[in-house]
Amino acid sequence: MPKVFLGMSGGVDSSVSAVLLKEQGYDVTGVYMKNWSTDLPGMKCPWAEDLADAKRVAVHLDLDFKVWDFEEEYKKRVVDYMLAEFQKGRTPNPDVMCNEQIKFKLFYERAIAAGADFIATGHYARVDARRAALLRARDEDKDQTYFLYRMDLEATAHTIFPVGDMLKPEVKALAAKRGLDVAHKKESMGVCFVGEVGMKDFLRAYIDIKPGEIRDIETDQILGHHDGAIFYTIGQRHGLYLGGGLPYYVVKKDLKNNIIYASRNLNDTNLWSDRIQLEDIKLRDDLPVSGLKVRLRHRAPLIPVQYNDGELTFDQPIKRPAAGQSAVLYSDEVCLGGGIISE
Repeated sequence: MPKVFLGMSGGVDSSVSAVLLKEQGYDVTGVYMKNWSTDLPGMKCPWAEDLADAKRVAVHLDLDFKVWDFEEEYKKRVVDYMLAEFQKGRTPNPDVMCNEQIKFKLFYERAIAAGADFIATGHYARVDARRAALLRARDEDKDQTYFLYRMDLEATAHTIFPVGDMLKPEVKALAAKRGLDVAHKKESMGVCFVGEVGMKDFLRAYIDIKPGEIRDIETDQILGHHDGAIFYTIGQRHGLYLGGGLPYYVVKKDLKNNIIYASRNLNDTNLWSDRIQLEDIKLRDDLPVSGLKVRLRHRAPLIPVQYNDGELTFDQPIKRPAAGQSAVLYSDEVCLGGGIISE
């Protein structure tokens, strides 16, 4: 009987994954990864409640259950990385780094060392184990391969995504049918490791943030004030509070002088580009030479693209994505990897 260590977060997706794995005949051990437990002023970290939910599901299904403490490594590899990127004026994606460094590295390595044949999580994705290929989920709206593209081939070949062939409503319905208390649990929409805390609130607790001026890039006129330059991304229009009329867009950030530059000109060259440079690239060796598409943010449409030596080229200019975010390449349903968008 193949042995699987399943990451259980206390949510419906990993809980239904446990049901499916057990019904498919696997020897399942549930593991709660304790990545973050620090409370912020006025905001309680939900880790204890999530752990209790995961444990209840394990008891309900008669699974072995463990708690693995990755908090120290998580702080170093995910949180410190995220804070450093924001301080550089970039917009990192901590979910991407969490998957690469924690779930499909630390968790994977420890599970294999403990005798697991496979690991599993509740992500919406699929795997072709024969060629160690990461595939898009059946539920296109929930597909999470954008966050998983940095998985290495070994971990991919030994990972199972039990809900990858299901639609979200089917997952919830199965949880209810099997009598799981988490069937109607609300999904967390905040920072990936803190819960409902907003990113601004989290950053304020760790970075010295100062208000500054918002200026018109054409006239240098002071338009208003911002509450911290690191909170803004190029192309942003909401949250500037600059009055009525045509909207302003963030087109440049001067972190040294703590100034945000904005423009009403949608054709400003800072907003558009037909080329994007990538860094910290992780791609499959069998990258096809044609037929590539790229996703520039979660749930964004797939766009035809050409790739050459770290550079993405588009047939026509696209709205420039934020530096620090990921660009993920696909060929049909196969996720080929990607890289971090540079300046």
